[in-house]
Amino acid sequence: MPQPVHRTPLIAAGLLLGAGLGGFVDGIVLHQILQWHNLLSSKLPPDTLVAAKVNMYWDGVFHAAVWVMTVVGLRLLWTAGKRPDVAWSGRTLVGALILGWGLFNVVEGVIDHQLLELHHVREYAADHLPWDLGFLAFGALQLVAGGALIRSGRRDTAVRGEAQ
Repeated sequence: MPQPVHRTPLIAAGLLLGAGLGGFVDGIVLHQILQWHNLLSSKLPPDTLVAAKVNMYWDGVFHAAVWVMTVVGLRLLWTAGKRPDVAWSGRTLVGALILGWGLFNVVEGVIDHQLLELHHVREYAADHLPWDLGFLAFGALQLVAGGALIRSGRRDTAVRGEAQ
């Protein structure tokens, strides 16, 4: 009798990897390359050396947290890959990666940008609300796309090492 096939371990790994990698994109692109904001730039504008160092420290804490998420996601992926009952589906994994990144964007956008107002996407723009809403819309689009890819992978039942 064939063993039941599970997708949850692959989805869990993809969600954590997607959230971690999405956090790295945010931190590297928006914090470092474009320098649109820092983690605390609404509360402590980095206009002095001390304020810039405090912001840099908290950006580092943020990067450490998303690094941990990424490592845990890799561990879950490694474990899922060794299980004979886990369906090995590129659509499911990529969908979960996109969904995880979207979850990161929506949670971070709502909590840090709107509720706590730690920073905004374009901190020094004349009106930062359109940028914040665009960030949330991008996250919502990722949630829809990731969920659709995961659903499309339901019929992928091959386990690791089997041909589809």
